[in-house]
Amino acid sequence: QVQLVESGGGLVQAGGSLRLSCAASGRILSINAMGWYRQAPGKQRELVAAITSGGSTNYADSVKGRFTISRDNAKISVYLQMNSLKPEDTAVYYCNADVKTFTGWGELWGQGTQVTVSS
Repeated sequence: QVQLVESGGGLVQAGGSLRLSCAASGRILSINAMGWYRQAPGKQRELVAAITSGGSTNYADSVKGRFTISRDNAKISVYLQMNSLKPEDTAVYYCNADVKTFTGWGELWGQGTQVTVSS
């Protein structure tokens, strides 16, 4: 079974840091872009950061300069280092990847990890 598994969420005070990890497993032939999305209560899911297989990155304006996305292609993993966290960063964070399996290309989502930032 092909899946993404996230870890690293939790409760942190404003100004603190957290590092999210996401690892892919299963019979994956190739992975293109990987990214992190978040969804706060009552709001739509939004892109936080994305990274291509070549290492090009893209960030939401609200997290630029505070968050850093990286990936390890050998481990089929993506990471999100979050610094200077704010209460408005509180959300469920989801890992996302474009993966190729024996059935073709498709979009894969993790189960989500809760990040709570207290003021």
